[in-house]
Parts: sequence; C-alpha cells; structure tokens
Amino acid sequence: MSLRNILAALLTAKSDTSLPEATETPSGRSGSLGKSVTYSLLSICLVAAILYTLQSILVPILFAIILAATLFPLCNILEKWRFSRALASLTALAVALLVLAGFGYLFVSQTINIGRDASDIVDKIQQVISRGEVWASETFGLSRTDIAAKVNEQLNKATPQLGTAISGFFGSIGSIVSLGILVPLMIFFFLYYRDFFREFFVRACYSSSREKVETTLSRIYTALKNYLGGMISVMGIVAVLNAGGLLIIGVEHAWFFGILASLLMLLPYIGIAIGSVLPALFALATKDSYWYAVAVIGWFQVVQILEGNFITPNIVGGKISLNPLVSILSLFFFSLLFGFAGIILALPLMAILKVIFDTVPELQPYGFLLSEPGKKYLLTARQRKKQPVQALNPTSQTSPESASRETPEEPGNDIK
Repeated sequence: MSLRNILAALLTAKSDTSLPEATETPSGRSGSLGKSVTYSLLSICLVAAILYTLQSILVPILFAIILAATLFPLCNILEKWRFSRALASLTALAVALLVLAGFGYLFVSQTINIGRDASDIVDKIQQVISRGEVWASETFGLSRTDIAAKVNEQLNKATPQLGTAISGFFGSIGSIVSLGILVPLMIFFFLYYRDFFREFFVRACYSSSREKVETTLSRIYTALKNYLGGMISVMGIVAVLNAGGLLIIGVEHAWFFGILASLLMLLPYIGIAIGSVLPALFALATKDSYWYAVAVIGWFQVVQILEGNFITPNIVGGKISLNPLVSILSLFFFSLLFGFAGIILALPLMAILKVIFDTVPELQPYGFLLSEPGKKYLLTARQRKKQPVQALNPTSQTSPESASRETPEEPGNDIK
C-alpha cells in the first residue's frame, strides 16, 4: 500500500471517530448574527476612518480616475487614427484643458460685462433695500435706526467667521494650484498605463478568473461612462432650458446664468435650486418689479421638475439604477468624509460600489439594496391581489447572480 493511501485511511478513521458537531441552537444563531453585525459595523467605521484620514490623497486620485474614464473614448478614437498611446493621451488631456479654459474665459468675460453695469446695479440694490426698510417699518414698526443696529450687530458677529474663511481660502491656494498640476498628470498616466493597471487588478484578484476580473473592470467603466455621458447631456439640455426661460423673461446675460446653473447640477438634487438664486438677485437688482425675480425662481423650479422626472430618468435612468434614498444618504456620507468634493463624487462612487457588490456573491444583497426597487416592491396589498401570480413570483425574476454574470455592452473595447 502506498504512503498516500495510508494517510488517506488514517484521516478517514480520524474523521469517523471525531465528536459529532453540536446542533445549532436558536441562541447560537442569534449570537452568530450579533457577531456578524458587530464585525460589519466595525469594518464600516474602520473604512470610514481610513477614508477620512487619507482624503487629501484620495480625492485627487478619484477625480483623476473619473476624468480619465471621461477622456478614454476620445483617447481610443485617436489611437484608431494611428496616434501613439502617449500622443493620444496627451492630445485628449489637451482637449480637456482647452474646454476648461473656454468655460473659464466665458465666465470671466461675462463677469467683466456684468461689472461694467456695477454702478447701476448698486443703485438698484439701494432702492430695493430702501423699499425693504419701508416695508419692515410699516409691517413690524421698526425704524431705520433699529434695522441698521440689527444689521451692524449681525455683521459684527459674522466678521470673525468671514475673516477665518478668507484666510483659509488664501491658505489653500497653494494646495489648489498643486492639485491643478497633479490631477492632469495623474489623468495622463491613468490613460497611458491603463493596460498596466488592468493587469495589476487581474494579478491582485488571483482567486478569480481573468475573464471575470476584466468583465468587472469593463462594467465599472461602462457605469462611469453612462453616468458621466448622461450627465453631460442632461446639463446641456438644462442649460438651454434655463437660458431660454431667462431670455423670455427678459433677464440680461441669460446664457451665462443658464450655463452656470446647469454646471451646479454637479450638486445632485439641489444644484438647479442654488443656481436660481444668482439670476433672481440680478433680476431683482436690475428690473423695476420683483415679479421678474419671482418668475426666474418659478421657471428654474419648473426646469428642476422636468429634469428630475423626465430628462434625467430617460437619459441616465436605467443605465445606473441607484436607489434614490441610498443616493441621498451617500451625499451626506461622502460630504462628511470629503467635504464639498464628496458631494460631486458620491454618485459615481456609488455606481462603482454597486458593480462590485453585484459581482461578488457574498455582497450581492448589498448590491440589491443599492439598486432601484422594482415595481413589484411598490405595490399595495390590493394591487398585488390583482396582479398575476407569475408576475409577483420572485423566482421568475432575474437573480442577482445571473445579473452579475451578464456581459456588458462592450466588454473588450472598454478596457483596452
């Protein structure tokens, strides 16, 4: 008998004489559940602490990755035109910088044009303030002296905070300039070394097959591409609607305010509302009636309703199916971690996390939680009774595992 057969026989005998496993009791199951929840919460807290500590390093890297994914289609087209990898990456980066410089020139020139009418705007603002003082005096019985005293008191309280904010801004100019240099460099290297980074992920995830890792990377890129491309299209449509409404109302510099409000859509759910404040104040300062300001705010709210219920769902919706509640919570979570940058990064990061959760079998329930609920989960008990049994049968729906095995639209071209 060979040595291998002897060892196999000994192991078999030992397993036969071992003690039987203890029967799992309800208390044991509850204890295991409690440990699992505790470990999960501790893991989340640890990850959040690491992200908060490394935010100054992670935020530029995340922005560079997202912008590199945005420029990848252009880089791929240039390579098909027989550009080298380095030249295509540099050209795509140069085009992005030119577009950014164009927007900067637009805003600077429009700001200068608005500044030429500064004296008229100041006179209008003084008239509005005077009318406000008269209204407050007639309504609340406050004299101009009382109003001035209240304003001075509030200004004295706000002055130290304003000074701190100004000093902090000028203190961060150096870091802003350094990021303006580092982020383009990182974008170039992410485009230039993309095959190298792909091979790194394949080797790092050695327990999974190369096909699965490359498919996951392709799905992550597709999610980013769909979100960013859809957002650019939505921002263009919203800019046209905003500017058109301002032109009809009669507000000057309509395109400037319309584009500015559309760019603020980078702040989900609140961007358009914030963008309506500046043109409303401008209309209040330059027009004879406050109804112009009311019309501006009203039109921007109409645009926000159209964007949230029709434009974005039809252009972006379905490509990145994120739960609206989870999206809102992610805005608060990432804003606490990364500040203002976290508000911009929240939804792209959640889209990446959803792809990862859908791919890993153990994390698929969390991917299901991040996804937008199907219609069957939104029906009342009375509506469920009216629906066919097969339509409400969970087994007839696509399982998360099968969904995770679906091949993306362009599995080969997206990551090459």
